[in-house]
Amino acid sequence: MKRLGTFLYAVLAGMAIALGGTVFLSVENRIVGALLFTAGLFTVCTFGLNLFTGKICYVFERDADYAVDLPVIWLGNFAGAYLTALLESYTRMGPALAEKAQALTAVKLGDGLHSIFVLAFFCNIMIFIAVDGFQKNPHELGKYLSLFFGIAVFILCGFEHCVANMYYFSIAGAWSGKAFLYLLVMTAGNAAGGVTIPLLRRWKEKPG
Repeated sequence: MKRLGTFLYAVLAGMAIALGGTVFLSVENRIVGALLFTAGLFTVCTFGLNLFTGKICYVFERDADYAVDLPVIWLGNFAGAYLTALLESYTRMGPALAEKAQALTAVKLGDGLHSIFVLAFFCNIMIFIAVDGFQKNPHELGKYLSLFFGIAVFILCGFEHCVANMYYFSIAGAWSGKAFLYLLVMTAGNAAGGVTIPLLRRWKEKPG
């Protein structure tokens, strides 16, 4: 029952990020789109939903049960992102979203795996800054600025977020063996980037 709740909260998180991706594809101005994409992570953090890219950052600070939840969360995020894209494809928005996403995914799938990994690595450094800032900043304004700056920067830089790409690949109809491989590399890069600052912080805080 606990794992089912974990999965369902991950589905909702995947839907939230997919809706952030939807608004990003729907506006012409990239800066406006990047700022509005923040609605996805705002929803995740505000309602305590389960997002893989946020949860992975704390894997070395939690117990083994927490680590076991991570694949469940990843799958739930995938289900939520895919479901959102599927439902949107049956609306009048579908063709325009698909066209925009196809152009975006073509760039991603035309890139090298090493580049994808590095871009995903830097993405989750920004995600950690956003999530940890939201959790620990003592000032209310600071909490929300952490989200907006963290997300807007990774979007405008073109960094790779595995859950956002679950949505983009789905709405574009771009799934293939290559796309799934690229998604796994993005996931690995996000994981590596997400734990970098927490591990350095733990090392710095060790006595001696």
